[in-house]
Amino acid sequence: MCRLFAVTSETPLSPMVALEALDVMREGHDGSGVGLFLRDLGGPFEGIKDSPILSGIFTEDGLKRLDNYMMDLGFMTKYKLSIRVPKDPPEGTPSRDVYLIRAYEYPQEWDDLTFEERGQRLMLIRLELRQMGAEKDDMIVFSFWPDVIMIKEIGDPMTVGKYLKLDKPELQARIIMAQGRQNTNYAINLYACHPFFVEGYSTMTNGENTAFIPIKEFLMSRGFPGYTGFQSDSEVFTHILHYTIKKLGLDLDAYKHVITPLQEEDINRHPNSAFLKQLKQSCRRLIIDGPNCVMGCIPDHTLFMAQDRKKLRPGVVGGRPGIYAFSSEICGLDAVIPDRDKSKDFQPMHLDTVIVGPDRKEVKICQQTEKLAHLR
Repeated sequence: MCRLFAVTSETPLSPMVALEALDVMREGHDGSGVGLFLRDLGGPFEGIKDSPILSGIFTEDGLKRLDNYMMDLGFMTKYKLSIRVPKDPPEGTPSRDVYLIRAYEYPQEWDDLTFEERGQRLMLIRLELRQMGAEKDDMIVFSFWPDVIMIKEIGDPMTVGKYLKLDKPELQARIIMAQGRQNTNYAINLYACHPFFVEGYSTMTNGENTAFIPIKEFLMSRGFPGYTGFQSDSEVFTHILHYTIKKLGLDLDAYKHVITPLQEEDINRHPNSAFLKQLKQSCRRLIIDGPNCVMGCIPDHTLFMAQDRKKLRPGVVGGRPGIYAFSSEICGLDAVIPDRDKSKDFQPMHLDTVIVGPDRKEVKICQQTEKLAHLR
């Protein structure tokens, strides 16, 4: 199993806070890798929320190719944070040239584009850079999106965090998602490391999805270029989230109805019975098989957690107004928010979606037996 930790806070936090939570849960991951998703950034990124930020790992040659490519497109650097590390990495961590976090000015010809049009172009550029990197093994690109930073690396999470000096004051965020990886593959590909990302949507998962192939085939048939990669069977959880909200136009409470629909007798009793029957039929190839615990974030800065019907992967939420966290284990919560009212900690069951909105005031529990928000 892997271990997951996500936090949403009014005050920007260092990613080391999340890595400390993973460290106390180290018995649940083997230290084979770590992934970080940072959103609602602080520090120097605070004042440039609309600027797209490129996150990735580059060789020196790859960096030159990146610069030429971006200049040809008309992108100019607005701010950059380059992490250059010693050539003697910790055991198990590959030697890298540079971890790049760079914010750009949009090309002038993009001035009249809508947010949706800009977003699609940013996604296509990310995919093009990923393909370029695969051809020469000189670029690994995780995200290219406003107000988002992603960092991934092979090795023990805390050791990697210290090695990369992620306690930098420039590198803080109000939303952090972190995964400590349990390697289930013979070779480790950083694109298989959670969290995953597409057009402002991100998820990470503890579990396995044996329904991966039919889900992958359905997504690929949608004609959307962002449904690609598939280095991990868990990546489709991000794609399904994007598809549910952005393509189907549903709210977050409908996500579980897509991935784990109700049994027939429960649908018959549901206040949105007719709609749910149609949704289950039309999206039947997106039904997951677990066990899985899913944590994710959507563009409006809402965090959520959901379990599948098997409920065999742990998950708990706790905190207080202003800061809440989701964790695979209670000890992760204790490490980050020890002063919370622990009697209010909640462990979601298979019908629950736990949501903390962007105001960070409370934990909301949506049950699949309740009426859907968008149909009220």
